[in-house]
Amino acid sequence: MAEAIWEVSAAGAVPIRAEAEVVRNVSEGPSSWRLVLRVPSWPGFRPGQFAMLSAGAQQAARRTDPLLPRPMAVYRAETGVDGAEVEILYKIAGRGTALLAEALPGQRVAIVGPLGRAFPPPRSGERVIIVAGGTGIASVYELAARLAGAHPVEILFGARTASDLMALEDFEALKIPLQVATEDGSAGVRGLVTDLLESALEASAPGSGRRIYVCGPTAMMRRCADIAAENEVPCIAALENAMACGFGVCLGCAAPLREGGYALVCRDGPAFDAASIDWERLP
Repeated sequence: MAEAIWEVSAAGAVPIRAEAEVVRNVSEGPSSWRLVLRVPSWPGFRPGQFAMLSAGAQQAARRTDPLLPRPMAVYRAETGVDGAEVEILYKIAGRGTALLAEALPGQRVAIVGPLGRAFPPPRSGERVIIVAGGTGIASVYELAARLAGAHPVEILFGARTASDLMALEDFEALKIPLQVATEDGSAGVRGLVTDLLESALEASAPGSGRRIYVCGPTAMMRRCADIAAENEVPCIAALENAMACGFGVCLGCAAPLREGGYALVCRDGPAFDAASIDWERLP
């Protein structure tokens, strides 16, 4: 069933290049923002794919500083009669995202997408554990939404403080079991989300078939990969390397592989078998 959900939703999902109209762009925390773009001819997307957005709204004179677009996970999308409303969650991390936060309704943002390899669907009957931290939360909503009701799913979120959690109410509305860990204990339990993962694996039966999906800070994903290997559970990690083009041309998002050589996150990922990544050499 999951395979059908993936394929039908992504039929004809060839990347497009367009100027999208800003519908909403609102702050939801100290540095957390929700951007909704109306995108003509949006072809659909698979969970885990991303788009490249211009650093701020388009002006009458093309901006060349900052020059490069920013990669953003596609959070979710809803198709309407005049195009799709594509939703992006992001945090202000530098000048480019600060300019994006200044985009007003009615202005236009350049978009290229959907891009990259998505999360592969779980096998029939597998129990799914989704682990996310920081902006990695933005990559897993569609995954959770499409699997709800088709697989047993559990979501584990981690953050430094309660204010760093993004879109928690959206995930709660999915009615999927959800646990939260914050380093300061201001939301959920005090500790790391990887502690929750260890507990979740201990509580689930190995014979039933399990799969982990993870996105977040590199150190967190590396620990999840180690925990998965120790428990002989497949783990899919969505890497968040910086990139400049999104198509595999600039080679700026290379990720080292355990077997040697490199993969490009924009072209070969962002979703990878966590066991294939050389985490010690990953920036």
